[in-house]
Amino acid sequence: MKITFLGTGTSQGIPVIGCECKTCTSKDIRDKRLRTSCLIAIGNKRIVIDIGPDFRQQMLSYGGKEIHAVLITHEHNDHIAGLDDVRPFNFKYFKDMPIYALPRVVAFLKNRFEYVFKKNPYPGTPMVNLIPIEGDSGFVIDDLIHITPIHILHGDLPILGYRIGTVAYLTDVKSIPEPEFEKLKNLKILIISALRYLEHHSHLTLEQAVELAQKIDAEKTYFIHFSHLLGPHEKIMAQLPENIFAAHDQLTIEI
Repeated sequence: MKITFLGTGTSQGIPVIGCECKTCTSKDIRDKRLRTSCLIAIGNKRIVIDIGPDFRQQMLSYGGKEIHAVLITHEHNDHIAGLDDVRPFNFKYFKDMPIYALPRVVAFLKNRFEYVFKKNPYPGTPMVNLIPIEGDSGFVIDDLIHITPIHILHGDLPILGYRIGTVAYLTDVKSIPEPEFEKLKNLKILIISALRYLEHHSHLTLEQAVELAQKIDAEKTYFIHFSHLLGPHEKIMAQLPENIFAAHDQLTIEI
């Protein structure tokens, strides 16, 4: 398995428009963060988790010539706004792009991208197959990639994380219901969000993310979904325990 972090920034990205803080003016390439998303490659199959407004740029930067499915964590703009840019993959494969999401999110996408789901859509409109994720049983993509949904809370909003083999991807986390920790045992890699230092109503602080990561106890943990308020990459890394790392855009790890 190969994991590439396509984006590691929060909804505004870094730099933030008009901001002149140390993070936003940093010359360190690791402080240039697109909206959070990742690409997971297993064998010859590639899936993307979340397709935000930077999806096209991320695919061009990564050289992503193949995507076989998309997993959506929730319906917020920074996780879905790039849906229209699945079109090149439609033209390449001559088939709909499978997109997996909670039933609530499926309904939201049909409303938000209403032009895609018309009975007779305009020629060239994205072709997608929305697949609702229900229950806890998991599902398999292309008879190869087994996905286990992790039910987490983004404030009061129920959203999904995903476990794929010994890797778990949890973004926009505020809390994890206790029964879901069973699904997070014996991880080699935990990827989890850490927004800022001050308390937030729907996101983990850096301190809370460290505590949660230590409870899950994966072999290695990578933090994502950073606000510019956390400071430059080097400052974040200096505060983290030995087996916890700050991910950055274009970082690739292999298992």
